[in-house]
Amino acid sequence: MDTTCAKTSRRGFLYGSAVAAGSVVLAACSGSSNAPQGSGNGGQSSGTPASKAKGSETEPIAPPSSFSESPLLAEQVKAGKLPAVEERLPEKPYVVPHKWIEKGKYGGSIRLMIPSTSDGDVRQMKQYMYGHSLLRFVNDSLDIVPGLVESWESNEEQSEWTLHFRKGLKWSDGKPWTTADIMFWWNDMVLNEEHTEIPPDECKAANGKPATLKATDEVTLVMTFETPAPLTPDRLAGYTKRGNGSTWMEPKHYLQQFHPTYNKSASKEWASLGGAFETKRNHARNPDCPTMTGWRVTSYRDSQQVVWERNPFYWVVDREGQQLPYVDKLTYTVVGEPQVGKLQAQQGKLDYVHGPFAGFGLADISGLRQTEKQSNLVLRMWDTGSGTGSMFFFNQDAKDPKLRELIREPKFRQALSHAFNRPDVKKSIYYTLGDPTTGTMGVKTIEYVVSDEGRSVYESWRDSYVKYDPELAKSMLDELGVVDKNGDGKREFADGSPLTIWMDYQSNAAPDHIAKNDQLKRDWEAIGLTVKLNPIPADGWDPRWQSGQLVSHCSWEVSSARDHLTQAAWLVPVEPARWAPLQGQWYNVRGTPAEKEQADVDPYKRTPPRAAPEPGGPVEQLWKLYDQAKVEVDATKRHRFVWDMIKIHIEHGPFFMGSVANPPALILAHRDLKNVPDKENLAQGGLVGPWQHPSPAVYDPEAYFWTNPEQHA
Repeated sequence: MDTTCAKTSRRGFLYGSAVAAGSVVLAACSGSSNAPQGSGNGGQSSGTPASKAKGSETEPIAPPSSFSESPLLAEQVKAGKLPAVEERLPEKPYVVPHKWIEKGKYGGSIRLMIPSTSDGDVRQMKQYMYGHSLLRFVNDSLDIVPGLVESWESNEEQSEWTLHFRKGLKWSDGKPWTTADIMFWWNDMVLNEEHTEIPPDECKAANGKPATLKATDEVTLVMTFETPAPLTPDRLAGYTKRGNGSTWMEPKHYLQQFHPTYNKSASKEWASLGGAFETKRNHARNPDCPTMTGWRVTSYRDSQQVVWERNPFYWVVDREGQQLPYVDKLTYTVVGEPQVGKLQAQQGKLDYVHGPFAGFGLADISGLRQTEKQSNLVLRMWDTGSGTGSMFFFNQDAKDPKLRELIREPKFRQALSHAFNRPDVKKSIYYTLGDPTTGTMGVKTIEYVVSDEGRSVYESWRDSYVKYDPELAKSMLDELGVVDKNGDGKREFADGSPLTIWMDYQSNAAPDHIAKNDQLKRDWEAIGLTVKLNPIPADGWDPRWQSGQLVSHCSWEVSSARDHLTQAAWLVPVEPARWAPLQGQWYNVRGTPAEKEQADVDPYKRTPPRAAPEPGGPVEQLWKLYDQAKVEVDATKRHRFVWDMIKIHIEHGPFFMGSVANPPALILAHRDLKNVPDKENLAQGGLVGPWQHPSPAVYDPEAYFWTNPEQHA
């Protein structure tokens, strides 16, 4: 079967994700029309008219016959410091396929901000660069196109995938990129028990066993799985590899000097977080570490500033053959407080602000527009694609048995959903934007847009318990015996004992979560429940949640990308971070020796805490459907498995409770910065929410350019 081109952490098995790798591509769903849509300015309040072209090409664009480069690089070529541009590019460079892109000018610098240089915020910088991607998402994840991989195919069972990489790729230091750089990561990190890296989901079969990776030559890699792995292309396109996703490659020629297998004098602590190997391999901190991204770090000052300059060996060009990026330099300044960042934006000290990273929200729109003449920042609003907005969900595995029994009663959760005044949230928190929702997976997933039936399933889930009806909520609680037993005006358990709804949330939660929590407390107290807000330090959250000590989570949201199955944890418990943590952990040990270990130990005292689902219950039903779906090679059949899983959520849910779906994210760009897409340019209006769909990397910021680069040097 040929799916070529464009038709389409930490070691510890018990704590590894069991989500299977990858998917087959459905190009038919892409938004690829050139027809003008809307105003063409994506909500901009001023600025020159933008291109009205919509979407991205799904077939690879043939590279032009000749290439050109930045004048700065041309000078280095003339001085003999760099090879000619034709020698620096691969035989067939990737041509950016976005229809809104116009030919740009070289030069200038873009000023950006990050909250800190912590690991999490450094990953934000990597969200701007798709350079390590094997495959790429386009059209807001509806389509998959080549990346470093030029073409790919599978056998009929889709248990073996062959990846053909571009010939002539080079690292930023000019050294050849080959499949040896993948095998170095795989053999000397993932399979090396001394290192903490584990096989990522795209390298695991449906039974949890790692795939076999074999490099048959310098540009060909074969992945062999024990089971069908139809979701492999989807997995390979997701996240920024060597960024916020799995590593997938490291520059062997540079890093082997710090690895004891290749250098006997290397530090014995090579694999620790402070060891030389781990310190040196972070290309966002170490200027010496080669990269495949459009820019490379040239200056790193901890907690102050990070400067990225053009990679002269970047493997991407525009349609005219101009090597990208257009802009010479990115300068990220550390801004510790969100209010300071907002002030800098309003004062014109920033050129581009990706709102979700900077802490900018809808409440900031008025102030940003009032200062637009001073800041020169034009406001865009791209869709987030979130299926929930700020959300709430109970811990189905809460340790208290009486509370756990009540939480697992669907009518109890349905009553609380009907008591939630979502129209008020839409008005007060989301400024009338977005759609009230019971809570679903991300609204742009392919299962919802592939057919009318898919859309109908989505709407049924969205609307299932969304109606604001406090009287209905009261009657449902009455039916459960959750009534005021002692006349104090508050509802108790059916046995008369006190009932308190603890609203646990991370203490560093964003303002929209805090505001939503206050409203939930108000709404649920209005139907007679006792509700307590309980902020928890983020550092201690995970072990308490995974062991059932916390009752609820109300500072998160669901933002899935291409489909339901490549990131399935919200749909079905397969890991310990979401709504059924102990059952999710049990899924991870199924079929392993650990499944039979500690059988006589209290589930909450097992290592790790884990518990089997109720026989025949909703979680077991979800598992059975998921196990079938992730090995199903027929995409239409996979969609039907997903729809059946959604029906379980409707019947037995809500397992997670949304507020407003698809609220927008703020994107600010200097009025002179071009090729920044408007909402109308994007196939589905944008998909900013999920890390799996790395934004803005998927829109190729390397193609942004200044109309007047000399004024932005």
